[in-house]
Amino acid sequence: MTTDFPVIVLGGSGYVAGEMLRLIVQHPRLTLGAAVSTSQVGEPIAAAFPHLAPVYPDAKFVSLDGLLERLGDHEHWVALSAAPHGVSAALVDQLLEAAEGAGIRLTVVDASADFRFADAARFAEVYGQAHPAPQRLAQFRCAVPEHLERLDTPHAAHPGCFATAMLLGIVPLVRAGICTNTFYVSAVTGSTGAGRAPRDTTHHPFRHGNLFAYQPLIHRHDPEVRALTRAATGADVRLRFVPQSGPFARGIHATIFAEKDSRYSADDVQAALRDCYRDSRFVRVQSSPPRVKDVAGSNYAALSADLSGDTVVVCAVLDNLLKGAAGGSIQWVNRLLGLPETTGLEAPTAGWV
Repeated sequence: MTTDFPVIVLGGSGYVAGEMLRLIVQHPRLTLGAAVSTSQVGEPIAAAFPHLAPVYPDAKFVSLDGLLERLGDHEHWVALSAAPHGVSAALVDQLLEAAEGAGIRLTVVDASADFRFADAARFAEVYGQAHPAPQRLAQFRCAVPEHLERLDTPHAAHPGCFATAMLLGIVPLVRAGICTNTFYVSAVTGSTGAGRAPRDTTHHPFRHGNLFAYQPLIHRHDPEVRALTRAATGADVRLRFVPQSGPFARGIHATIFAEKDSRYSADDVQAALRDCYRDSRFVRVQSSPPRVKDVAGSNYAALSADLSGDTVVVCAVLDNLLKGAAGGSIQWVNRLLGLPETTGLEAPTAGWV
């Protein structure tokens, strides 16, 4: 006899949360327990996400206090956090404290930045604020699922969307010792990467037909990628990252440049990527440069590598809301629950999104 796991979605009215809600419906072992939103309490989920009206016709957003009153309804909950950084950890801490006090099991996966650094001081340095729950850091491990064979913590955190794209290309090369460990990255993201709250740079007339860089060489994903690369490989890398805003809604295209060690060939570069992802259902290594439309709307990512002289170029594409956030988080949920990692995530892209 199988049991469904009720899921709490924190930060429930944002784009990532909307994708989490959509994935929960598709998952054979997960069911929505509560969508928590401080700004939409009592409002229908379908009002925030009209495309989810057929699957959530009557469900409404609830407050965290209202959810805590219902924790005793189940023995084991799952919590997915799509709350903003600096907010998520405090909500997660409150949930864990209530569950621990009631003797209820709670499995948490955080898609915010709050548990990406193992050190509270490093988080404060990068994000400019004290960590909201430093006592919880040891209970979380952050990594791309494909880069961590065994999870030794009760909870997990997923890297950001830009970071996931970069890590997919960088980690295999560092593990194989093929490059000099200085990486230059130019990456373009869709407008959903900026979140749901309207801003000048996400307003359609500004974004449409436009392409521009922002925070070049100082983006906070830089220290996150370096820290997570070290955690995955044991090696320190130098990173020069220029993020860019593209005129499309979803997806990321990252171009990663590095200098190859003269002892290695183009075949060695390809082999490093293929060996790293040989058993990975969601990461495809191909001979031709990947395209965003081949993965947008799915949990799949695609990589290719090219070589000219000593210069290696790896191109990586993924969906920022799925493989880079909600889908990657569900991968972690599956692993933490002892389910096949692919459960509920194998639907391909529509192709013409």
